[in-house]
Amino acid sequence: MARKCKLTGKKPLVGNRVSHANNKTKMRQLPNLQNKRIYIPEEDRWVRVRLSARALRSVTKKGLLSFLKSEGLTLKDVVA
Repeated sequence: MARKCKLTGKKPLVGNRVSHANNKTKMRQLPNLQNKRIYIPEEDRWVRVRLSARALRSVTKKGLLSFLKSEGLTLKDVVA
């Protein structure tokens, strides 16, 4: 499974870890992904979504369907 947020599209960042001696080694910064069950009162059902912690905050504030509408997504695009 890809390490990518279904709602925001966040994915790992790649860069260099630089030591004091200026040695460079590759590193990855992974997004903070969570598997959550979210209740949709409009449809009276639960859905499982893999989303980042930032997206979870937005969904908690706005609601899942209104957040999807603002992002230009549908429920079928997101449901795992």
